[in-house]
Amino acid sequence: MKYVLIVPDGMADHPIPELDGRTPMMTAQTPHLDALARDGTIGRVRTIPPGMPPGSDVAALSIMGYDPARYYTGRAPLEAASMGVELEQTDVAFRCNLITTDGERIVDYSGGEITSEEGATLVALVAEKLGTPSLRFYPGVSYRNLLVWRHGSVDVRTTPPHDVMGQPIAAHLPLGDGEEILRGLIWDSYALLNEHPINRRRRDEGKNPANMIWLWGQGYAPRLSAFFLTRGVMGTVISAVDLIRGIARLAGLRAPIVPGATGRLDTNWRGKADAARRALGESDFVMVHVEAPDECGHHGDLEGKIRAIELTDREIIGPVWEAAQANGPARILVLPDHFTPIAARTHVGDPVPFLLCGAGVTPDRADRVDEDIAQESPVMIEDGYTLIELLMA
Repeated sequence: MKYVLIVPDGMADHPIPELDGRTPMMTAQTPHLDALARDGTIGRVRTIPPGMPPGSDVAALSIMGYDPARYYTGRAPLEAASMGVELEQTDVAFRCNLITTDGERIVDYSGGEITSEEGATLVALVAEKLGTPSLRFYPGVSYRNLLVWRHGSVDVRTTPPHDVMGQPIAAHLPLGDGEEILRGLIWDSYALLNEHPINRRRRDEGKNPANMIWLWGQGYAPRLSAFFLTRGVMGTVISAVDLIRGIARLAGLRAPIVPGATGRLDTNWRGKADAARRALGESDFVMVHVEAPDECGHHGDLEGKIRAIELTDREIIGPVWEAAQANGPARILVLPDHFTPIAARTHVGDPVPFLLCGAGVTPDRADRVDEDIAQESPVMIEDGYTLIELLMA
């Protein structure tokens, strides 16, 4: 049996007035998803346990079968695992975004979606000027980078920058144990990066500069049980995002890097589908994570989000499911990890719709999948980390 898990990140949304009360899922043209819905079953699942932050880190652990209440330590250490950064027992990893600021407010959490090459140059300068033997900076993908603080503290409140776009920096700086060091790094980075040649050029080109670092998502290294030992199959995870690849590697799953995979609408869609097809020839479980719907949600880009859902359907769901079936009996599970409503421009922890189809699955006669259809389903899974058992039963 082949098992396929496809996660269009942040795809779920709330009714939008510009769409006459529909959502992007309801509006998008998704013939492959519609076909799966006719042959499958639809329900809802709570991927974010009550009281936990509604982030992709918590939700992805749930979707991959790990109870966040037991395994979650923070977002950054999961990304460290993807980047091959070994964390000692007393190391605390922080997500280090390159953001855009006007000196008072957070303008763009992604630094104008800076390229990985430009970002690496800026992070190297921050590491040279602000790093110490105890404070080590590592470049990642685009605006997503890493700080490791040896003998640091997790007892500090930090805020994801995408949650406070347009709000004052001073109101959301780190607060708690070690706040002086973290705040100093943030403000010093602005003095260092604001007039860097890369950022002057970006301004000239009409792009947002990546002129400050933002530290958040801290935690110690987690310890995940091996996916193979709990599920009995080898597997591969395809994603452009360090967070998802980090969880995969901690779980003992393969997590190849796909050239040109950006996590945005301009990602290498065909490359990701090809990687999934190859993986299906080598292992029985393949997960494909698609970041683009979430990115569009954070930017309030309605047309982009609809386009991201349609591309996911055409370029990922269709060809990957076809390849899975070509290898024999197969099942597929499709769901967003969380809501990223256009109106809110941040994550919301509502239960998300899911679609299960394939060998042994009894159809429930739906003709498509969206938030309203899932709401009407009698199937509601409260413990999100158990959902994978439906796929792999």
